[in-house]
Amino acid sequence: MRYLFVGDSMTVGAAGDYTWRYRMWQHLCTLGEPFSVVGPRDGLYDRAADAAVSADYADPSFPPRARRHLAGWGEGWQHLAPVIGDVVREHRPDVLLVSLGLIDLGFYTDPGQTAANVERFIAEARGAAPRLRMVLLPVIPNTRADLDPGFADQCAELNTLLAKAVADHDSPVSPLLLASRPEGYDILLDTYDGTHPNAAGEHKLAAAFADAMYQAWGLGAPYAVP
Repeated sequence: MRYLFVGDSMTVGAAGDYTWRYRMWQHLCTLGEPFSVVGPRDGLYDRAADAAVSADYADPSFPPRARRHLAGWGEGWQHLAPVIGDVVREHRPDVLLVSLGLIDLGFYTDPGQTAANVERFIAEARGAAPRLRMVLLPVIPNTRADLDPGFADQCAELNTLLAKAVADHDSPVSPLLLASRPEGYDILLDTYDGTHPNAAGEHKLAAAFADAMYQAWGLGAPYAVP
């Protein structure tokens, strides 16, 4: 099984982070089943360079081959929808694990426009691999939603539209799944700045994907949160 992690700053991580990608890799290693992690990028975001050029993962033994991804600091559905087809054709993933949407609403597009980019992403990915599986994570509102009720409403609206997109486009040939919000996720306890996951948050994000695949498809096993 070939996995591709797709996301924004919560997925790419910054220098010094473990990342939820690392936690997911650890989980996949426990299953005793052959797998690989694929993608065109492997770096962490370096704040000084303002680019994903860092290799300073919190665990230096994280294998380079497992660090691959398609994630970017400040990138959302509108940035990755135009490129996902080419990435899928080149790297041939079987499963996409996608965490996007918060940055779109925060800086680029409203819920309806974001949902249109989700539709394009799904179509482009499937056009490159008709039997591709995808797991989408709902938007987890950050601290801005606590201060701005309008933004909180946008997050809720996009999650409704994500659920509709999954219901409309799921198929036996190319399964599409909306994961549940990570159980017990608390932005005060599970992030280091109100948005980006700390160690506890990383485990919960990985668990959301792992548990969704196991419950819906019988793929893998439940995630053991420390």
